[in-house]
Amino acid sequence: MHTQPAPVEGSDIQWVAEAARARDAVRSEIAKVIVGQREVVDLLLVSLFSQGHGLFIGVPGLAKTLLVHTLADTLALEFKRVQFTPDLMPSDITGTEVLEEDRSTGRREFRFLPGPVFTHILLADEINRASPKTQAALLQAMQEGKVTVAGQDHPLPRPFLVYATQNPVEQEGTYPLPEAQLDRFLFSIEVDYPDADEEVEVVRRTTAGPPEPVAKVLTPEQIARLQDLVPRIPVPDVTLAYAVRLVRATRPGPEAPRAVNEFVAWGAGPRAAQHLISGAKARAMLDGRFAAGPDDVTALVGPVLKHRIVTNFRAEAQGVGVTEILDEVVRFVPRA
Repeated sequence: MHTQPAPVEGSDIQWVAEAARARDAVRSEIAKVIVGQREVVDLLLVSLFSQGHGLFIGVPGLAKTLLVHTLADTLALEFKRVQFTPDLMPSDITGTEVLEEDRSTGRREFRFLPGPVFTHILLADEINRASPKTQAALLQAMQEGKVTVAGQDHPLPRPFLVYATQNPVEQEGTYPLPEAQLDRFLFSIEVDYPDADEEVEVVRRTTAGPPEPVAKVLTPEQIARLQDLVPRIPVPDVTLAYAVRLVRATRPGPEAPRAVNEFVAWGAGPRAAQHLISGAKARAMLDGRFAAGPDDVTALVGPVLKHRIVTNFRAEAQGVGVTEILDEVVRFVPRA
């Protein structure tokens, strides 16, 4: 497989250094409000700059909304949150047209009222509570970067990113996203409970008055500039081939390890390798490096592949999880 050399602009090196400085500053500002969750913050930044949407995995009450809202504040981005419910209609997300009358002329005409999807960062809370029709409307906007109403296209602002949550506890009355729609998300981001010391700090901060205000680190224009830079981050052919081997090894067959052939029903599709590479480029840029390597790919195996693998009944019966299977995939696949 051959990789086309990416054109490098004269200021790209300086912007890579700016990205690393911005990442450290964002971490510092978010730490004023959020205790711990360093890895989650890093994944949010990788997804933002590689322009991939994220799916939160975690029980309620872990400050996911506060985390995303604080991230938007530090980046001077507009933030909106939508609580998905069974009666939520597609137009409640995308917007609708209303008939208005000009009192001076008596002329009537339709005017488009944008929905909450017209923002920089949208938190789709408990997306699995909405009907498949409403889920599809949001996922179409995520995929195409625009909303079409009455035959008229309305482009979404840039940057535009969706973070969605699914309630993993209550399954009654929910519509879990099918595998094809889960594949639209770049990352599944696991948010775990804080450790004991962190939980003490959470209680201390949340009972001592309003949180400390955060400073703006980047402007939307600077974020768009860095998003444009990510595709130009070079990736050696050997790293590209490594990402493809990892993805192919998740599919049952001769290229897969024992755990995959024994416990996996469906593996990841080609889009997973694309997301591994785009995420690796963004991770390298945020580290201040102008090239992505195998370590960047390996670090993103779990977030990129975990929600794309469907295990079989045997895995469920024996209590084998996707994380264990992916660990064996990483050990099995050679880097070169």
